[in-house]
Amino acid sequence: MAVINGSHFSDLSGFYEEVSQVLMKGKDWKVGTLDGFDDILYGGFGVFENKDELEIIWKDSQKSIEDLGFKATKEFYKNKIRQGKPFNINLAQHKLNDLIDGNGQTLFEILIEIVESHQNITLILD
Repeated sequence: MAVINGSHFSDLSGFYEEVSQVLMKGKDWKVGTLDGFDDILYGGFGVFENKDELEIIWKDSQKSIEDLGFKATKEFYKNKIRQGKPFNINLAQHKLNDLIDGNGQTLFEILIEIVESHQNITLILD
């Protein structure tokens, strides 16, 4: 079992730091992107092995819903657009437009989707 504590962070970089400490104990590598978060959930180089069953409890998830919600997600895409390469500016703009139109996912929803794509992982929002 692994516990992500939403009271330990208030933004995406803080989330990455939290999951690095929880899922990558004793490793030099730290999560720094959505793809990197997805990668560690495959296991094999953190606290669990490939295909091991893992239960993740996300404490204070309600706080994370707000912290990683519309405002943070809007800023996330605006930063990608501002930075340009290597980011796909058109894709970021499309995702930003969807978010503003009420059709896009927040960062919290994206993170949940990433976890749920790993069938060996059970996520409990607390």
